Amino acid sequence: MTILLAGCGDLGTEAGLRFAAAGHRVVGWRRSPEKLPAAIEGVAADVGGTDLPPIPADATAVVVAVAADSPTEKAYRAAYVDGLTHVLDALERDGVTPRRVLFVSSTAVYGDAAGGWVDESTTAAPGGFSGRVLREAEELLLSRLRGTASAPVVLRLGGIYGPGRTRLIDQVRNGTAVIPDEPRFTNRIHRDDAAAAIVHLASMAANPAPVYVGVDDDPADLGDVLRFLAGEMGYPEPLAGPAGEARGGNKRCSNALLRSTGFKFAYPTFRGGYREVLARTGVRHP
Repeated sequence: MTILLAGCGDLGTEAGLRFAAAGHRVVGWRRSPEKLPAAIEGVAADVGGTDLPPIPADATAVVVAVAADSPTEKAYRAAYVDGLTHVLDALERDGVTPRRVLFVSSTAVYGDAAGGWVDESTTAAPGGFSGRVLREAEELLLSRLRGTASAPVVLRLGGIYGPGRTRLIDQVRNGTAVIPDEPRFTNRIHRDDAAAAIVHLASMAANPAPVYVGVDDDPADLGDVLRFLAGEMGYPEPLAGPAGEARGGNKRCSNALLRSTGFKFAYPTFRGGYREVLARTGVRHP
């Protein structure tokens, strides 16, 4: 199989390494392809522009894993809606029909569910611009590929943590972490599991569903996560108080559909995942 990674940042690169380890040829589009490891054939490309390189003629799967340059609606639209449009246009331009086109989205499309459960059957009701733009991109993918030989797959990831993604760890360490006054459910996935889910859905033999939720087994209360991190690092427990608006809304996301495909998590809960991150970074209270 030949895999095209349209967008090859941290998550895309990890997925690319896993594709390569499984014996696939991997082509990675990135603005600075010289930063990619040797296992990925780097090609200079900016999916935000219309002049994209040729699509590999034998591409069997295309993974669109882009990121916005800044947390603004304009940047999100340029990355997700315009970027996906340009990739799909390039596929049509070159007459390439991969078996699958996977778009990495976010559970932000659900908005807030007041602590209730959501899954792939739940109607998306984004509360902020990020979720609205991502939902627009999802609909674009599904509509453009409807009736074609390319199966569209949307992977809605929860909050990614892992190497270089240590926001909560940093908050505990610098004393800015606040345990919300009211319980607030959060959903996350370790970077390695997110990359593994991309590889699994893009290459599995069975026909995929159009949408999957990519989160671990434990939609945990944010206070529990912060207490755990403080205990693991030897820091005082953060104080409770007003914690501001929830970044991802208060909801519990189910990964049952993803698990039903045979996918197995290396880090099914935040405890094992964060212990791995802390061990890798060596973060402990002095």
